[in-house]
Amino acid sequence: MARSRRNVPQPKEHSALSIDNVSKSYGTAPALDPISFDINTGDRVALIGHNGSGKTTLIRIAAGLLDSSTGSVSIGGAASGSMSARAALSFIADQPTFYDDLSLWEHMEYVARLHGVEDWEQTAADLLGHLGLYDRADDMPNRFSRGLKQKSAIALGFIRPFDLLLVDEPFVGLDAAGKEALLELLADATAHGSTVVVATHELSFVHTVSRIIALRDGRLVYDGGTDGINVDGLVRTEDPAGEHDGEQH
Repeated sequence: MARSRRNVPQPKEHSALSIDNVSKSYGTAPALDPISFDINTGDRVALIGHNGSGKTTLIRIAAGLLDSSTGSVSIGGAASGSMSARAALSFIADQPTFYDDLSLWEHMEYVARLHGVEDWEQTAADLLGHLGLYDRADDMPNRFSRGLKQKSAIALGFIRPFDLLLVDEPFVGLDAAGKEALLELLADATAHGSTVVVATHELSFVHTVSRIIALRDGRLVYDGGTDGINVDGLVRTEDPAGEHDGEQH
């Protein structure tokens, strides 16, 4: 198949995220063809693809929440799903779930204490304030609107320490202020050395990345930098094959 590769960073020893020949099938139906790539520490990467392209399947495999049919995933050199990998990883799902009997503040406390966050109260207050949720801290997030649930999940994803952040469609349901707040958090994470991989169509984020990985029908169709390409067109089509010089794989 044709796959475009442009300006792809060379993998370093113990990449932040390594995907090695990962595929997924449900019975006889393939969801992902074998895919391989490495993402280096501090990279900010957009994973794009239409619904059904396989990006949610791939990101859930990377997060250790779904078993692959073939291949392996490592996070900082540790096997995905291992204690070391889990300690390094924060994952924000596209459809977050919450405990029925815990307030948003209690959710924040639970996650923070679980990961040994010092001075968690101030961190929680800062995050909730940044996301416009401080006045909802005592409310039950399972009763929130889609947008408020998404903001709550973002706050929970950022209250714990992480080396790698995987996020699935975080901009869906967010208002303009929420999108801007999330963009600032993502930029701050990479500025402090964390690696960020976001599955999204949000152009305001895609324009900030140094690398785009595009899937179509379970296949990797583009993996490269943003220099010299039509980013808007790539996000809309997710199939640059034929538009750019590529290698045969």
